[in-house]
Amino acid sequence: MQNVLTLVVNSDVADLDASRVSAAADALSSAGADVGAIDWLAEKISCDIPFSGMEHATANKLVKNLLAGIDVFAQPIKGRKKTLLLADMDATIVTCETLDELADFVGMKSQIAEITTRAMNGEIAFGDALRQRVKMLEGLEVGFLEKTLSRMELTSGARTLVQTMRQNGAYTALVSGGFKYFTSHIREQVGFHEDVSNEFDINDRKLTGRIGDTIIDKDGKLETLNRLARQLDISVADAVTVGDGANDLPMLQAAGLGMAFHAKPMVATSARHQIEYSDLTSVLYAQGYRKTEFVN
Repeated sequence: MQNVLTLVVNSDVADLDASRVSAAADALSSAGADVGAIDWLAEKISCDIPFSGMEHATANKLVKNLLAGIDVFAQPIKGRKKTLLLADMDATIVTCETLDELADFVGMKSQIAEITTRAMNGEIAFGDALRQRVKMLEGLEVGFLEKTLSRMELTSGARTLVQTMRQNGAYTALVSGGFKYFTSHIREQVGFHEDVSNEFDINDRKLTGRIGDTIIDKDGKLETLNRLARQLDISVADAVTVGDGANDLPMLQAAGLGMAFHAKPMVATSARHQIEYSDLTSVLYAQGYRKTEFVN
């Protein structure tokens, strides 16, 4: 078989039973695909359906329309396990948007969150939105950075994803339009090899409302993907990327496996693969990892 279709459900629900898997396999077969034996990656959570004779996008759409509440990833079997992982931080590796949480300390969370949402939906340029939001935080004492960090929670499956890929020889990078103070701590907590992000301008232990000239936006994230691929002497086809916002889209589209994670609408409709129901361990299942191989 040349291709594989992976099904994943939310592990808290764990309702992927044989009847739903058989329905997916039968649908592929009825549409003209040659379907192989089912391979369970995690009981009632994830399985592979090998197939040939059908385009990936066609198989993906067919099964997604048939089965509700299931994440579906169709791709070639060859080169499925990746050697490079790039992940966004806010609303991907962590559950929150860090600038929104930081703004809460000055009573401006709703105003800044609105700008964040528009930027992540691609309605306004990311760089402009970032400068505007940081300017609104002018004068904030740096002690509030630590308080914001204490509020940040890891997304389910984040550490398992990074540690499992590291143990299997992959290079892992956290690439964020956020700020170094936060990404450096999350890098250490989760276990990424490196983090790439922006810098606050600080004077007298207060934010000045300015940031550096170089901003990690959609182009910066894509360049990071290309740079790391060059350093590792691999193709971007050997990379997996995951993120939720408009500034993640170019790296999602360029990588061999780009996964939109609980993404904004314009990102979800433009990325090849969407994680809608499951957690970040679905990035491992999509690569063919079994639950027994996970590093917890």
